[in-house]
Amino acid sequence: MNLYRIKKTFGVKTLPRGKPRIIFAFSALGIIAIAVLTMNIFTGSADIPFAQTLKILFSFGKSNSPYADILLKIRIPRAFAALILGGALALSGYLLQTFFHNPIAGPFVLGVSSGAKLTVALVMILVIGQRNTVGSAVMIFAAFTGSMITLGIVLAISRRIKRMSLLVVCGVMIGYICSAITDFAVTFADNSDIVNLHNWSMGTFSGTTGENVAVMSAVVAPACVCTFFLSKPISAYRLGDGYAQSMGVNVRMLRIMLILLSGLLAACVTAFAGPVSFVGIAVPHIVRVIFRTSKPIIMIPACFIGGSIFCMLCDMAARTAFAPTEMSISTVTAIFGAPVVIAVMLQRKRGEI
Repeated sequence: MNLYRIKKTFGVKTLPRGKPRIIFAFSALGIIAIAVLTMNIFTGSADIPFAQTLKILFSFGKSNSPYADILLKIRIPRAFAALILGGALALSGYLLQTFFHNPIAGPFVLGVSSGAKLTVALVMILVIGQRNTVGSAVMIFAAFTGSMITLGIVLAISRRIKRMSLLVVCGVMIGYICSAITDFAVTFADNSDIVNLHNWSMGTFSGTTGENVAVMSAVVAPACVCTFFLSKPISAYRLGDGYAQSMGVNVRMLRIMLILLSGLLAACVTAFAGPVSFVGIAVPHIVRVIFRTSKPIIMIPACFIGGSIFCMLCDMAARTAFAPTEMSISTVTAIFGAPVVIAVMLQRKRGEI
């Protein structure tokens, strides 16, 4: 007899329809995330024997192996940076799509990442000329300021433009303007360290340190927790402002929280890795297809895990596909993310989403 018939007949409590599939999907994503993280640590341009890798990992930083620095100071911080920042970027994209009720909204498309890149580049140019170092807190604050300014401009435009397609075009144009100013500033810089900002401006997880991972974790973790606790208000907001207000949701405060959280997550990514394209747009749609639901309580953690997997895979491809030559992370994410965006727009044209 079917479980749902048993429940109806005898009043026995069973899992709601679809819950076993969701549990299985989360379990599968968790296993894939661990597997991809392990692959990122074990693979690279330097050929480290498997036994040596295990010995270094289980020595808890006390190994004298010549490979220890490669693993502990390069591969592991970089892998965790891809995990944390990839999840943050996907979650930022989901929040922006929710705020604008637009399936192709995202930090990169709306120019948020480019605005953050501009302010970080300008601050680094000014500070490096005086002290040669830039603190993580300064970079995050600069990126957050740039993302908020850009989002403010986009919001001002959205009040006059009702068609979301035109709003996206305006966001792309704002992104181009910010990128052009950034390139102009970097091109005419004299310091060789500042000129190297060009590599960062293309997007990369290279050069991440353990201290950077600790700082980004301290920023991303609370933001993700706050986002998860907003699941219920977001669920009501997705059904319309009137419905949300009737359910007791403070719509204005919710919108402010969505903007601040999405801006903070995108700013953290830009501060440490530069602008990374298409992750914030593509991953929420991939996750929605996998879980066959749009419930925020499921989408929020799923987007984070999905974004982590996506960025870790892209970063592994970026540094190993043509080793020792390394591609920018945005190049790889665009290759795999752009087709998803095209598919979304085609489905939207047919009225399927």
